[in-house]
Amino acid sequence: MKIIEICNELTKVISPTRIYMNENMKKYTTFRVGGNADILIKVKDVKELMHSIKVADKYYLPVTIIGNGSNILVKDSGISGIVIKIEFDKIEIDKQEEYAIVTVGAGVKLMKLAQDLLNSGISGFEFASGIPGTIGGAVKMNAGAYGKEMKDIIVSTKCLELKKDNKPVRKNNIDDIEITEPGSNIDENNIVELSNKEQQFRYRNSVFSNKKYIVLETKLKLSYGNKDEIKAKMEEFNKQRKEKQPDLPSAGSTFKRGEDFITAKLIDECGLKGYTIGGAQVSEKHAGFIVNTGNATAQDITDLIDYVKKVVYEKTGKKIELEVEILGG
Repeated sequence: MKIIEICNELTKVISPTRIYMNENMKKYTTFRVGGNADILIKVKDVKELMHSIKVADKYYLPVTIIGNGSNILVKDSGISGIVIKIEFDKIEIDKQEEYAIVTVGAGVKLMKLAQDLLNSGISGFEFASGIPGTIGGAVKMNAGAYGKEMKDIIVSTKCLELKKDNKPVRKNNIDDIEITEPGSNIDENNIVELSNKEQQFRYRNSVFSNKKYIVLETKLKLSYGNKDEIKAKMEEFNKQRKEKQPDLPSAGSTFKRGEDFITAKLIDECGLKGYTIGGAQVSEKHAGFIVNTGNATAQDITDLIDYVKKVVYEKTGKKIELEVEILGG
């Protein structure tokens, strides 16, 4: 079988214990829905990442990069090709006289980083302490909360620049593909470091959103603070999250905030809070969230997304945009 051949090539650099065939993506997304990935790999360093992409190139397979799966919706049909889960866990703290420079791997969870910074008496990251994502995803989406965003604390980001994109190109079964030699997509010269300005941060967007770059690590500039005050702020933010946000499986805020309106307020005013399609529901606690009540399919969720967008536009004339990224096809 071709899929076994591909996995054998991957094991030349990557432990077979971190390579999975026909892997169910429900385990890797906070929505807890979705079909299978042909191949899923957990990569621990840049060498493993580059090898995975080179193997994908050889077999002309599309590549999908994920972190903690907290801002994605995988379709029921699953994801073709290779899914790469970034698990770079580097955390380095350089304590300078007036501030700290913290270098963080793309796979580090925001909650883990927040706890490490608290223990080191470093302030400025409290706003992100309750976001259930990784640094890579937070940089890509310019994650934010409570009046602060990642762009406010990022100095620079090291990333892998792809010479071409990895959009799905095949429709046939993975075992029917012919080996091609399309040319290497990457080499060591493709690792670049972008300044804050070069990352083109916007609301829930950045230069990384076009998938030309893969975030490897980022440098943050943070201040020093009192541990008790940092902890109190983190606890207050987390308390607010629990009070306002649903505790059912979701991908966080489903829709982006409008330029001149609050999306959740519009959805609520349209009478959609609690509206259900299959196992998907507009949260009764916060109308900006679509949740999985327990047995939702990805199709239930996308149908509900489309319905909400349609009703809001018909009743208010406002077009609401999706914040969650839909993967697969």
